[in-house]
Amino acid sequence: MAKTVNLKSSDGHIFTVEEAVALKCHTIRNVVEDTGDDEVLLPKVNGRTLVKVMEYCEKHVKEPSGLDQREVDEMKKWDMEFVDVDQAVLYDMLMAANYLSITGLIELICMKAADMIRGKSPEQIREIFKIENDFTKEEEAKIRGENAWAFE
Repeated sequence: MAKTVNLKSSDGHIFTVEEAVALKCHTIRNVVEDTGDDEVLLPKVNGRTLVKVMEYCEKHVKEPSGLDQREVDEMKKWDMEFVDVDQAVLYDMLMAANYLSITGLIELICMKAADMIRGKSPEQIREIFKIENDFTKEEEAKIRGENAWAFE
């Protein structure tokens, strides 16, 4: 039977996860190696998000170098579908991935965010991310003038 680790989310849920899966998170790896504990408290990750993050880690437990080309292609397709979620879930996953230090998931989510804004105007980006424009018309004109290349 595979060795397991218990992960306790910020909302008190406990998830039993195979150690190999949990150790994909460098933060969890450090806690387990430093303390030897088999229960890790995760005060910055709620249960709903932890389930999603562990789903990613489970899918990626096998290193890409151990996969054939078909498996790599399937993994890329799965990754794209995995981050095809609403913005609130995507944001929570990014915050959790950052806290847990899961580089691959951070990069995947950032690529998704980049795809969301590619080719968009500042106004469209503000709308997508619900960002309030706090520049005066004069400040905005000055910034656009100084960075005209970015608005071409």
